This record gives sequence, C-alpha cells and structure tokens, in this order.
Amino acid sequence: MTPAILDAVADGLEPSEFPKSKVASAVIHRSLKSVPLQVAHAEGTKVTFSNGQQINDTTCGAAVACLGYQNERVKRAMISQIEKFSYCNSMFFGTEIGEELAEVLVQGTKGEMAKVLVMCSGSEAMDAAMKMARQYFMETVPKQPQRTKFIARHGSYHGTTWGALSVGGHIARRELFEPMLLEGCGKVSACNEYRGRLEGQSQEEYVKQLAKELDDKFQEMGPENVIAFVAEPVVGAALGAVPAVPGYFKAMREVCDKYGALLILDEVMSGMGRCGSLHAWEQEGVVPDIQTIAKGLGGGFAPIAAILINHRIADALSHGSGAFSHGHTYQGHPVSCAAAVEVQKIIAEDKLVDNVKEVGAYLGELLHEYLDVHPHVGNVRGKGLFWGIEFVKDKTTKTPFPKSLAVANTIFNVGMSSEHGISLYPGQGTVDGVIGDHVLIAPAYGSTREEIKVIAELTRDVIFKALSQFS
Repeated sequence: MTPAILDAVADGLEPSEFPKSKVASAVIHRSLKSVPLQVAHAEGTKVTFSNGQQINDTTCGAAVACLGYQNERVKRAMISQIEKFSYCNSMFFGTEIGEELAEVLVQGTKGEMAKVLVMCSGSEAMDAAMKMARQYFMETVPKQPQRTKFIARHGSYHGTTWGALSVGGHIARRELFEPMLLEGCGKVSACNEYRGRLEGQSQEEYVKQLAKELDDKFQEMGPENVIAFVAEPVVGAALGAVPAVPGYFKAMREVCDKYGALLILDEVMSGMGRCGSLHAWEQEGVVPDIQTIAKGLGGGFAPIAAILINHRIADALSHGSGAFSHGHTYQGHPVSCAAAVEVQKIIAEDKLVDNVKEVGAYLGELLHEYLDVHPHVGNVRGKGLFWGIEFVKDKTTKTPFPKSLAVANTIFNVGMSSEHGISLYPGQGTVDGVIGDHVLIAPAYGSTREEIKVIAELTRDVIFKALSQFS
C-alpha cells in the first residue's frame, strides 16, 4: 500500500517545500501550516492546477488513476447507476451491480478466490482482512481462539486504521500512536535484494535466510498463536517498488502452511494490473488465503477497495456461523461498484494488463539505461508500470543521504517545475524507516511506447538536475 501523494509529514518530507495555494482553507489538509495547490481540471494524464500550472501525472496520483482522467465509459456507468439508485443498506439488501463486480473479481483469479467484500479504502480492507483471518480460526473445528497474533515485515505499509497501522512497519506513521497500537504484531525483514542480500550470497540462499527468519519468528511468538503472515508482493511507497526475489513467496507460504497460519497479501497498490498481471501473486506461484485490493480496482473514479477470500476461508464461514462479523455503512456502494465494473471491463477488453507488461519492461530498460550510470542512483527496480529509484550518497557503500537534505522532496519539486511538469512520487525512510530517499513512477495502463520514452527521458532530466545540488 501507499500513503497518498504529497503526504509530506508522514513520509518525513518538509511540507513547507511543496507547491502551495494562497487560498485559506477550513480543510484538515495533510499539513495545517499551508494549503496545497488545488486541482482545477484533469484529463487523460494531464492535471491542471488552479494557478494554471500543468503536469503529466506519471504516478497516476498515488498509483490510482490507472486509466487516466475523464473516461466517458466509466462516467456513463456511474450516472446510469445513480439514475437507478445510489445507496443500499447492505445490512438487509444486496444489489445486482455488487454481484456483478464480485463475479468479475472472482473470475479474474481464475476461480482461485471464492468471495469478495467491497468497501471504500485500502486501510479498511486490511482491517477487514485481519478480522476475517481471526474469525476463520474461530470457525474451524476445533476452534483455535489462542490465535491472536500477526507477523508482517519491516518497511511495510498496510494502512492508517488501527489494525492496519499496527501490522504495518511504516515508522513515521506509527510513531505518534505507537503506545496505543495492537500488541502481538511481530516483524521480520522485508525481501529487499538491494539492501538485504549479502555480497556473494545467491538468491536461493537469501530466500532460505528469510524463510528461517520467518520460522524463527513463529517460534518466538508461539506458532499456535499466529493468525497470518502479511506482506505486499511488491512493496509500495514505504520502500519504493521493491519486488521479491524468485521463490520468496513460495518459501513464505511453506512456513505458513507448516504452522497452519494464513497468508494475507496486500495488493492495494501493486495489484489489479499494476505489475503486469492482474494479480501480483500470479507471478509468485502462490495463492493467498486473503487478498486486499483497491487503487487499480476503481481507477480513482470512486472510493472503492475489497478483500478476496479463497475457498478454504469461504467454506469455513459457510459451514460455521454463516456470517462475517464485520460491516460498514458504505460497503458495496452501488456507484463505486458500477465504476469498478466498468474499469475492469475496459482493462480486460483493451488488454491493458498485457500492455502494462510490455511497455513496463520497456520503461525498466530505459530507466536502467539512463540512470544506472549516475553516482547517486543506488538502485532501479520494479515490475510492470510500477518502478522505484533509490538514491544514495555513496554508491559503493550504499550510504543514504542525510534526512535533512530531503533529496526525494527536491526531486519532486524539480519535476513539478514548469520546465519539466512531471510527477515523481517522493518517499523517505527507504533504508530504516527514517533515512533513505526514493521516488516512484506508476504511469497509466494505456501508455504507449512513445509516451513511456518521454516519461523516462523527463525522469532522467529531473533526477540529473536535482541531484546536481548534492554532488
């Protein structure tokens, strides 16, 4: 998952450096010391602000607007649903559009997943996933009430609601609320090849090391007490588009199975086509017990997220209590469901996941070609149209820049200038949650090779210009 773009305070960036509006505001913005620029119009991949400034939104906001802005098909689908009805009390009633979306999502997993619960945000989805996992063990025969703990990873982000924040490893977002967060959420190392794999260590040896670390954590917490292992297939804004090495998730699945624990995969940011397959787990050779999705689900046209559960979980609930002890007023919102159905139809009909895979590989080639030579570019990594660039003070030792220099923030600002007009999503804390800088690139799914080349060239120009200040 990811914090929303321009979340300067939580990402350790200095909010006073971001572009501002002079308009006073009664809104609780991300920073109360200044008012951000206001978006006045957006179409295609272009975003225009109230001061007339325009940028090419090469991050789809926070990797959300996967189809770009102003899609007529999605707009008509939403209006059509509004003209029928715009709200339904899910405590008593269902909707045809909700059933259609669930069917589309289950079919998209080729039947590996069984049922869907739709809500409004990725944070809500993670809380629901945690509660679903707990309830599963209260539906088994015999019940396993002692299972109350989770294991997740350092350098992870799963949301800002209480449960999601507790299981996540985003230090800046946790800090203020640390004394209040849930106990029983253990952490292990992320699968970060650039930072974690030792010199001379093979990928297979690295996977074995991480599998042993997870096994040891189960033993430390009591394997009979652990509900699930939670992870992002590709770590989003917390680390900067870090994919796992081959075989990692198979090894983690084996450890979970060894102790009867569940596997929860957070695909809020990396899923629904972003990484070159509809679901990121399809590339890992595993199927999660529970999966969270959001951003690419509705493309930003309406607030929507969901959890998918596999047959193991669905059967336990169906044969047990027959109900999930959870719910929200706006779950399965009909207008949001209508938007998501149309977005998913467009992605399928236009074969956009195939395009993401193809032009995403091209983007990766160009980024490596343009940036690997720079002395302060430590690592370029990613999958599909989800790429991260990590910056270092010393390339040999991988020493990061001091936090006070706000390197990622500087790159963002240079990109936002009228000279370049490009969005590069900044993040800090890449190394240990406090220090380390990276930016993300997450273009629209329909991007052409020509557009990708322009994005890569602009990214190169912005990074070279911004980093010249620190050489």
